[in-house]
Amino acid sequence: MERLKTYLLLHLTIILFSLTSVFSKFASIAYNDEGLRSFRLALFLALMLLNCAVYAVAWQKVIKKLELNVAYANRTVYLIWAQIWAVLIFKENLCVSNIVGLLMVFIGVLVVVLHE
Repeated sequence: MERLKTYLLLHLTIILFSLTSVFSKFASIAYNDEGLRSFRLALFLALMLLNCAVYAVAWQKVIKKLELNVAYANRTVYLIWAQIWAVLIFKENLCVSNIVGLLMVFIGVLVVVLHE
């Protein structure tokens, strides 16, 4: 049960980090729409920094409980979450190469976790 809790915390931390890409995309949109002096740009840049700070603390807490190779292998799941956010929030399309790449990441993580 403790191992499951650790993996859940790890993946919640990774999801948190993946939100940095969402804030980054919103900041980019704000910059393109309103320029460098945009309030929305400043807001999303601040959210990115805050998110990264919270992630850094959470990541340090989580990796104390795991082997580094396992933690870093699982961290690649970030790519899956970033793609999910791209589709759900920004209505971007998935192509076959995206899906194949995400499956390779997922299989790689499974190999590492099952080998542990």
